[in-house]
Amino acid sequence: MANDLTGRWAALSFLEKMLDEHLPLDQAFEQTCHHYGDKLSRQDRGFVRHLGTTCMRRLGQLDAMINHCTPNKLTSKQTTIRNILRLGITQLLYMAVPAHAAVNSAVKMTDKQKNTSDRHTKGMVNAILRRIDREHEKFSTKFSPNLNIPKWLKANWADSYGAEAVDKIALALLDEPPLDFTLKPQLDGAVWAEKLGGIILPNGSIRVEKAGLVQNLPGYDDGVWWIQDVAASLPATLLGAKKGDFVLDLCAAPGGKAAQSAAKGCLVTAVDQSKRRLRRLQENMDRLKLSCDVVTSDAADYKPEKEFPYILLDAPCSSTGTMRRHPDVSRSRGPGDVAALAEIQTRLLDAAVDMMPVGGVLIYCVCSLQAEEGPDQIKALLNRNAAVKRKRINAAELPGFENSVLKDGDVQTLPHNYSGGMDGFFMSRLTKTAD
Repeated sequence: MANDLTGRWAALSFLEKMLDEHLPLDQAFEQTCHHYGDKLSRQDRGFVRHLGTTCMRRLGQLDAMINHCTPNKLTSKQTTIRNILRLGITQLLYMAVPAHAAVNSAVKMTDKQKNTSDRHTKGMVNAILRRIDREHEKFSTKFSPNLNIPKWLKANWADSYGAEAVDKIALALLDEPPLDFTLKPQLDGAVWAEKLGGIILPNGSIRVEKAGLVQNLPGYDDGVWWIQDVAASLPATLLGAKKGDFVLDLCAAPGGKAAQSAAKGCLVTAVDQSKRRLRRLQENMDRLKLSCDVVTSDAADYKPEKEFPYILLDAPCSSTGTMRRHPDVSRSRGPGDVAALAEIQTRLLDAAVDMMPVGGVLIYCVCSLQAEEGPDQIKALLNRNAAVKRKRINAAELPGFENSVLKDGDVQTLPHNYSGGMDGFFMSRLTKTAD
């Protein structure tokens, strides 16, 4: 790979699909690999994904470095040159790629551009990358990680969590996250932690730092576990449903929370409007040898035929809490998206409350760090519907994650809340006192 341009061209395509076409990271990577086909080995694909993803994580820092080194700033028409520089700096500073490989490949890529003026920048590209290599320590430490967070997000989070927390979040978003595995409840966590080469987290999840290809891991074919960030596993736990209870899982795909309830012996109905995502949910359930009723419907329009004392609503959201795994979210979302999604969440919340029987339990959750999608939604719901009350979540219910429990009894996990990181999730537990 060190002397091979193919992987770097693929990484450039991967980056452009995320930044220019605004494709989600996984879709951009899948399309890139499909385009290059057999030209990329498994090792090459790992290199491409790591390079492109690291570049997205560090985008603000990388651009600040480029601007620092160019008195005449690159124009908006020189995006390809900027992307080549971004990839080159990423290799030099964050991937330990030999300088000659990172610099020479970037210069060659620049020299192959169709635009003559772009080709003429190869001297500049060479000079910038060699300077950064010479001044490695300076460029590694001078540029703050919070440069990677767009200004609107930084301001929003500072209002909600404070400036110090924003700095901690920015640091937590830099690292490639581990994989968390949820086990079926009857299994021995210590045994499976050893088999998977991981550690047991306070909630029973298994955390593995370098998992490799998950399909090759012990237990995959036997349906012993599924991948689920530790924060994403908390809502179904807090729901409190037990064996034999009817559980309605709204916006359920791809099914991690539905699997948690089904694995406990709950009678689960999973509702989602996406047939494609529900197919994935069914595939996951089949592998896990679990069963649930699957319904294709907009959750806001769904009319259950029976009463569900337990309802879980994992509403569509901005996904800003998942930026550890999906750094593209910081560039693909904006304030307008949050406002539009908040309207959808309000509609879904009201519908879920209508479905809930008196004395029933509803968990509302979003993988978001935005107050508009979390605390503000619950505050507005309680103000407009006197029959709904908060069923407070106590710190004792979340051993190891007590710092995520808010004063009002809701929960907001943050990426830096736990050693090794976790997704940002908001969750609130509600009940109904009257129809």
